[in-house]
Amino acid sequence: MTPVILLAAERESAEVTDWAARIGWVVGLALFVALVYWLMREGWKWRGTLQGDLPDLPVAPGEPGEPRLTTSGRYHGSTTAGQWLDRIVAHGLGTRSRVELTLTDAGLDVVRPGATDFFVPAAALRGARLDKGIAGKVLTEGGLLVVTWAHGGKLIDSGFRSDRAAEHSAWVDAINSMSNTNTTEGAER
Repeated sequence: MTPVILLAAERESAEVTDWAARIGWVVGLALFVALVYWLMREGWKWRGTLQGDLPDLPVAPGEPGEPRLTTSGRYHGSTTAGQWLDRIVAHGLGTRSRVELTLTDAGLDVVRPGATDFFVPAAALRGARLDKGIAGKVLTEGGLLVVTWAHGGKLIDSGFRSDRAAEHSAWVDAINSMSNTNTTEGAER
C-alpha cells in the first residue's frame, strides 16, 4: 500500500459535539448563579430585619432655614459609627444613590432621587471627617465625606462624595462647628 492510502485509512472523523451535555452545563451554571444571587438578596433582607429596631428616619421640617452649604454628588451608604464595614440597610440607608445635600441651622437635609430621603437634625450631628472608605466603597485618602450622627440610640456614619471633592473640607468645618456648638450648649444646660 502506498503511504497516501495508509494516511487516508488512519484518519478518523472529528468527534461530534455532545449538545445535550453542553446545554446541561450552561443550565447548571445559570441555576448556580441564580442561587448565589438569591442567597445574597436574602442576606440583605435578613440584615434589614436585624436592624429593625432603628426608628423611622426624620423628615425635613417645612421651613429648614437659610442654606449654609449645598452640594450634589453620590450617597455611598451608612454604617455603624467606627465600623466602616457594618453596613446599615434598614429604612433604605444601604441604597446607593445620587444625592443633594443641604446644610442649614436646622440640620442636614439628604435628598436622594429614587431612594428614601432623610433629615439629620442639628442636635443629632456628632461630627464630620474626610475618609477613604465606607462599606463597599474605597476611594483615595480624603475622597469621602463621612458625617457621624445619632439616631435611635445608635451612632451612624454616612458616606458622601461630592461632585466637587474640593468642597469636602468646607463641609467638615461647618458640620464640626455645628456639632461642637450642640455639645457645648448641651453641657451648659
